[in-house]
Amino acid sequence: MTFTITTPLYYVNDRPHLGSTYTTLAADTLARFQRLLGKQVNFITGVDEHGQKIERTANQNKISPLEHCDYISATYIDLWKEWNISHDKFVRTTSSSHKQFVKKFFERVVSSGDIYMGNQQGWYCVGCEEFKDVSKDNNDPICDIHKKPLEWRDEENLFFRLSKYQEQIELLINSKDFIQPKARQNEVSNFVLSGLKDFSISRVNISWGIEVPGHKGHTFYVWFDALLGYISALYDTSNLDSISELNIDGWPASIHIIGKDILRFHAVYWPAMLLSAGLPLPKKVFGHGFLTREGQKMGKSLGNILDPKVLIDQYNAEAVRWYLLRDFQFGQDGDFQHKRFVDLVNNDLANTIGNLLNRTSTMARKWFNNSVPDVNRESIVNHQFSAEVKEYVSKYLSSMEELRFDKSCQYILSLATSANVYLNENAPWKKIKEPDSISIVAVDLYVVLESVRIVGYLLAPLLPKLSQSIKSQLAINDLDSNFVESLRWGILVPGTILPIPEPIIEKIDVQK
Repeated sequence: MTFTITTPLYYVNDRPHLGSTYTTLAADTLARFQRLLGKQVNFITGVDEHGQKIERTANQNKISPLEHCDYISATYIDLWKEWNISHDKFVRTTSSSHKQFVKKFFERVVSSGDIYMGNQQGWYCVGCEEFKDVSKDNNDPICDIHKKPLEWRDEENLFFRLSKYQEQIELLINSKDFIQPKARQNEVSNFVLSGLKDFSISRVNISWGIEVPGHKGHTFYVWFDALLGYISALYDTSNLDSISELNIDGWPASIHIIGKDILRFHAVYWPAMLLSAGLPLPKKVFGHGFLTREGQKMGKSLGNILDPKVLIDQYNAEAVRWYLLRDFQFGQDGDFQHKRFVDLVNNDLANTIGNLLNRTSTMARKWFNNSVPDVNRESIVNHQFSAEVKEYVSKYLSSMEELRFDKSCQYILSLATSANVYLNENAPWKKIKEPDSISIVAVDLYVVLESVRIVGYLLAPLLPKLSQSIKSQLAINDLDSNFVESLRWGILVPGTILPIPEPIIEKIDVQK
């Protein structure tokens, strides 16, 4: 029943950006959903703090690399608190426990005969911390990602025998569901079929890194070091020798959620390292797309970066979560459009869901002694609207399992929309004026309030604070409730005293 989910360990060259926030929000949503299903969840996130780029950035700012890492890591920790991220572990690769684990893991790979000394020659991007496949004859190559000149390197490095695992990696990446979405699998498959080459796992003349045992002057390549954070977060470093027992609580990971640009490291290099050490492989790697803004790639030079700290200060965090999860198909690229963001938040959350709850609760309080209408149980259990609700709930659960958060949001919205249509068609404000209509109005209002209750539960992993606001408006205390059981139709207790309605989310002022 253990479900381990990881985000990348974010590189601390700079403060968090919207891309890392998007990845973490998605992972948080999945982690919350799995907890609601009753699973023991290990949600791991954190930061990657080693490498030449960190060293250079710190030198430019006239501070030590550790001071730089402490500052940037704190911004991640603080921001994740503001975004209400529910992680269980926050990894820092500068921690002593992580360093101990990396060295112990290295010993196991050495004992497998998979490490040798060789010469590494080629064009290197410090920003990517990676050698690029560029011809030696190219005099001024530029990194496609960072748009900065590559540096020529010719040095002695320790190498990992990646080529030894060609057949096993081919079988792995072609297995069902290991790489998602499907298009990402095709990209990795083409890379692997071209033939795996051994890769260097150490660097020389870089002091800011973990020293390689027995090899003076060598520090671990930042990717070899950082990937191990997924396990060091779970490992009891007081008993490092037990790594030989291959018994690490919470491993293997159920899913690694990453950006598509680092898929190769997670789907090829990482499994091969684990095979070498005799450790279980992760069950799934999900590479999502990139975010743009108003059709343009975001960048400092363009002045169009969306700072997640500014976003959360300017808008409600739940509003931004809704837009990112509802409007973009997770796995594909997405374009942040400000007008659409405002429209969706106002129409979906404030109007369709919020106003539905507000006006229905107001009518119930006015005509039924400030409480949920008292109805005949039979008239609710067999109510025609229950079948439609059950269908939405079923589709929602399936889409959440598939990480189709956009579909999940749409099913929630469709349920709320149907409840609005039901309310308008039955017009209880008209029926209440008719003689002997009180029991009919009671059923109509109960049906809508029960639909909103289910909407509130469905929102729980996506918008946890908004979900709680809806439950509070319905006077629900569900600390010990079973999530799936709570999605059953007809659970709202008749006669429950309803509080005075308040907006569950403020509309965004378009002009402001």
